[in-house]
Amino acid sequence: MTSPPTRLSLCLSVLRIFAIQGTFVELPPKDSIRSLAEEETVLPCRYQPSESNVVVVQVTWYKEKPDATKEQIITAHHMNGQTAFGTWSRRVRFRSSEPTVDSSLVIMSTEVSDEGEYICRISTFPSGNFDSEMSLIVWTIPISSLDPVILVEGQSYRQAASCRSIARPPPRLSWDTDLNGQSINRSSDNGAVSTYYSLHPLRSMNGKKLDCLVWHPTSLTTRRLSNHLVVYFPPHVEVSGYNGDWSIGLENAALRCTSGGNPKPQSFTWIRIGRELPEGVIPHPNGTLIFGRPLSLSDMGTYQCVAKNEVGVGKAEVEIAVAEARGEPDMPENMLMLIVGGVAGGLLMLMLIIVITVTCRHKSKNRKLERELREKKEEICTLSRQASFRRMNSISTDTRGATEENIPLRVEGTLRTSLSSLGQETRFHPPLTPTAFPMVQSTEIVRQLNGSNVIPTDGGSRPGSVSRHHQHPPRSCSYPPDDEDEVDEGLGGPASQEHPDDQDSETNSSQVSEVHSAHYQLTNGTLRPKPRPSPAVISPHASLIHKAQIV
Repeated sequence: MTSPPTRLSLCLSVLRIFAIQGTFVELPPKDSIRSLAEEETVLPCRYQPSESNVVVVQVTWYKEKPDATKEQIITAHHMNGQTAFGTWSRRVRFRSSEPTVDSSLVIMSTEVSDEGEYICRISTFPSGNFDSEMSLIVWTIPISSLDPVILVEGQSYRQAASCRSIARPPPRLSWDTDLNGQSINRSSDNGAVSTYYSLHPLRSMNGKKLDCLVWHPTSLTTRRLSNHLVVYFPPHVEVSGYNGDWSIGLENAALRCTSGGNPKPQSFTWIRIGRELPEGVIPHPNGTLIFGRPLSLSDMGTYQCVAKNEVGVGKAEVEIAVAEARGEPDMPENMLMLIVGGVAGGLLMLMLIIVITVTCRHKSKNRKLERELREKKEEICTLSRQASFRRMNSISTDTRGATEENIPLRVEGTLRTSLSSLGQETRFHPPLTPTAFPMVQSTEIVRQLNGSNVIPTDGGSRPGSVSRHHQHPPRSCSYPPDDEDEVDEGLGGPASQEHPDDQDSETNSSQVSEVHSAHYQLTNGTLRPKPRPSPAVISPHASLIHKAQIV
C-alpha cells in the first residue's frame, strides 16, 4: 500500500502528461483511404508538440492483422535513423527526409493484400507515446472480356455470347443489343462477375450488334465491349447472264453463278444435267461459265451451278435454248419516224438560218450602196452648182464670138452687174427663164443700148442673134463636170479678165439700169419682167433681148 505523498506525485505526473500533449495536424479521412492496386498510396501522419521542450524521439508504423496482432512495418529514430522490416523493406518509405517532423508513410506499389488497419505511433520526451489509426481500402480496375459464339442457322436455343469481369469492388455487367434473347448474370467471392446471352439463331441475325457494358466506380464512364453476332447459313445460289435471246453464232456468251451464304462459298461446280459440258466451255473458280467459241445447237440443255461452304450446299438451274441465226433486228417504225423527222427539222433550221443570213447581208450591202450613191450624188450636185456659178461669172460680154447657148448666161451676168450698180441687195439664183409671152422692145431702146447696130428680128439667123423663144437648161444636178479650163475661168483665168469691148459698159451702166427698171421688176430678190397689157399690141418684129451689147 502506497503512502499518500506517493499517490499525490503520481496524479500530478498524469495531469502533467495530458496537459502538455500535442496534436496531429494532418488527419486521415474519417471513413477510410481508397487506393487502386499497382498504384502509389500515401498514409498521412504528422504530429506537432504543443510545447517547445517536447521532443519527438521515434516514429513507428504498424499494421493490424486479422488475429489482432500488430506487424511492425518501419521505424525511424531521431538519432539512429530509419529501419524497414520484412517484405515491407522494398515497398515502403517515409514521404519526408525528416520522419520525426513528417511521419507520412508511402506504399510504392499497392497490393490487394495491403488492405487493412494501420497505426502511426509517435514517441516523445518527456510526454510519452501518441497513436493515429487509419483504414486502407484497395480497389482494382476491372479486367473484362467477351467471348462470342459462332451459331449455325437451324440450331436450337443456345448461348450466343458471354461477358466476364473481375475487380474490387465487383463490377456490374449488362448487354446492349436489339436481338430477341435473354441474359443470365453470375458472381463469385473474389469479385468476378459473369453474364450470358442466349437466343435462337436465324439468318437475319447475322452481323447484328451484341455489346457488353461494364460499370465500375473506378471509371467515370461505362466501358463498352463491342461484338457482332455471327450466324452461319448455307449459300443461296442465283444464275445470271441468260436472257432467252441466245442464237447460233453468238460470241462471248457466259453464265454467272452468284451466292450470298455465310461464310462465302469456297467452291463452284457447273454441270449439264443428263450430258457432259460441251467442248470449248470453260468454268472459272469465281463461278463464271464462259463459252469460248460461237454458240451452236449443241450448247442447248439444262445447266446447274453448285456452290458449297462450311455449313451447306446451294444449287441453281437454268434452261438454255439456242435459236437459229437471225439478222439485225428491225428498227421500230416510230424510231425511224423520229429519226427522219429530226433530220428534216435540222435541214429546215439550217435553210432558215442560211436565208436569214443572206437576207441580212443583202440588206446591209444595199444600205451601204445607197449611202455611197447619195454621198456621190450630193458631191456631184455641189460641184455642178459651183461650176455653173463660175461659168456664169466668167463668160465674156463680147457677143460677136458667142454662141446662142451662152447668150442667156451673159444676159443674166449683165443683169446682176446692173443690179449691183443700182446698189440693191442681190443673191445668186438659177438662170433666168424667158416668159411665155414675147417681150416688146422698141428700136430706139435697142439702138440706145447697142449704138447704131440694130439686132435683127428675123429669128436670129445671123451670128450673134438671139433666138425668140430660147429655152435655158433647167436647174438640176445632172450637169457634166466642167473642164479644168472652165474652173480656172472663174478664179482669175483668161475668161475672167475684163474684155476690151466691155470697158464702155461701165459708162453706160446708168442707161442700162433705166431700161431695166422700165421693163423689169425685182420680186423677193429675183428680177422678173413686168406684165404687159395685152399680147396683141406686141410688135411682130419685136424680139426678146437677153442682153444689150454695147459696141
